[in-house]
Amino acid sequence: MKFCVIIPDGMADYKLEKLSGRTPLEAARTPNMDNISSNGILGLVNTVPKKFKPGSDVACLSVLGYNPKDCYTGRAPLESASLGIELGENDWAVRCNLITANDGILVDFSAGHISDKEAKLIMSMLNEKFADKDVKFYAGKSYRNIMVYSGDVDIEADCTPPHDITGKPITKNLPKGKGSEILFDLMRDSFHLLENHDVNKIRVDLGENPANMIWLWGQGKRPSLTPFEELHGISGAVITGVDLLRGLATYIGWNIIEVPGATAYLDTDYDAKAQYAIEALETHDLVLIHIEAPDEAGHEGNTHEKIRAIENIDKKIIGPVLDALKKYDDFRILVLPDHYTPISKRTHTSDPVPFAIYGAGCENKSNLAFSESNAEQTGLRVKKGYQLMSQFIEGNIR
Repeated sequence: MKFCVIIPDGMADYKLEKLSGRTPLEAARTPNMDNISSNGILGLVNTVPKKFKPGSDVACLSVLGYNPKDCYTGRAPLESASLGIELGENDWAVRCNLITANDGILVDFSAGHISDKEAKLIMSMLNEKFADKDVKFYAGKSYRNIMVYSGDVDIEADCTPPHDITGKPITKNLPKGKGSEILFDLMRDSFHLLENHDVNKIRVDLGENPANMIWLWGQGKRPSLTPFEELHGISGAVITGVDLLRGLATYIGWNIIEVPGATAYLDTDYDAKAQYAIEALETHDLVLIHIEAPDEAGHEGNTHEKIRAIENIDKKIIGPVLDALKKYDDFRILVLPDHYTPISKRTHTSDPVPFAIYGAGCENKSNLAFSESNAEQTGLRVKKGYQLMSQFIEGNIR
């Protein structure tokens, strides 16, 4: 049996007046998703448990079959594993965004999607000026980087994700609580350090947003996750452009398939992701393909780009992968966003997301296109999101 899971990150959305009362998913041309949905099982799944903030860290843990209530410690430690950072027992990993600040406002949570090369130069300077026995910075991809704190203070501060406060005052959204002073001091001092960095001078000259401040959040300690193969008896691999999913894969014992052109942005190479996934299915029982583009478009409030990303995923990834799966005697494919990233809110929400499963054992056809409202119409709802993976593998959806 072969299994494939496809996650168009943040694809789910609310109905928009500019789309004549449709969601971007409903407005997009998605014949392959509709085929999977209409000829298979369609329903809703709660990927974000109550009292958890909606984000890909919590949601993807659920999708992979792990109960966040039992194993979630924070976003940054998951991403750290992707970068090969070995966290000690008392280390705190902290997500370090490179952001654009102007007149006390958080203008851009991604610093204009700064390049890996530019980000690496900036992280190097942060290490040169701020690193000591307790603090060290690690370059990740683009604006997504990591700081590790090894001091005596527990970093239990309440921190706000920067993508939640675009266009809002920085002072009203600073870390609060135990350890917050450590984070605040570094964030404040980074502005004075980075404002005149050569990278930022060039970016400003080119009309691009400078990476003139760091934003620290998503902290946590090393989690403990049972290997996926030990739980389900099958091997797995992931294709993704983001460190979060790569880190999760590292912790659960999956292979990470390197794909040239996987940028974790709107310009990602969809065709390459599909081709590498098809090849990976030959040697793995389950392959997960994660595509960040719809989420990025949602955060930008860009309806056109979100629809385009959804259509690219359907045509260039889901279509070819579904055709390739049909050569195997038995297969099942699962398509679902990890969470909502509504255009109207430009951030994540905790709404239950639509999922569709097609393949062996899916005799009960929904006869409905893949959409948020159609999924609700079926009445099928998996309330504990972490249970969906075992149901998908066992062919026992309920």
